[in-house]
Amino acid sequence: MTAPRVVVLDYGFGNVRSAVRALERVGADVELTADRRAAAECDGLVVPGVGAFAAVLEGLKKVGGDGVIDRRLAGGRPVLGICVGLQVLFEHGVEHGRDVAGLGEWPGVVERLPAQVVPHMGWNTVEPPAGTVLFDGVEGEYFYFVHSYGVQRFEFEVRDGEKARLRPPQVTWAEHGSRFVAAVENGPLSATQFHPEKSGDAGARLLRNWLSTL
Repeated sequence: MTAPRVVVLDYGFGNVRSAVRALERVGADVELTADRRAAAECDGLVVPGVGAFAAVLEGLKKVGGDGVIDRRLAGGRPVLGICVGLQVLFEHGVEHGRDVAGLGEWPGVVERLPAQVVPHMGWNTVEPPAGTVLFDGVEGEYFYFVHSYGVQRFEFEVRDGEKARLRPPQVTWAEHGSRFVAAVENGPLSATQFHPEKSGDAGARLLRNWLSTL
């Protein structure tokens, strides 16, 4: 059986090397590159991200990553966002009083977590929905988070005429100061707020589950 071809998008932000190693360990043929053609044609694209929302978004756009994501999703080709790679998929990010438009794939605003201790750094459980693919077999496990901001409300409306063909995204939640989005599964587009590449056996199982969808 041929290993799935995965590109980890290299645009200057994210723990790219650890993501590459984690994906290789679970059986993927991984390339770290900013090449648009490779990113568009691979079986699965991984978009990591660490740092500020605006800076990550700017870096992503500089290499044409926003366009690559759009084209892949239009063709039903899988994309996995990690950490700020999840956050930039939402409509807006508000940091230090600055409101920056995101990629708008999902409704929601990335805001500072209302917790006594920020950043939220360490291991936490999550609350996945029924029928999840990403969390199959690891529903009750701990995952590793490092973030100060998150999406605390997810309101996805499906019009009556679209209900037959549109399946609402599956949202996984976690809690630190308030409930926040820990992961989203939405057809070819998936993302996690935590770092599966740093989450031990549970993270490896989640990545293996994602590879199974490619």
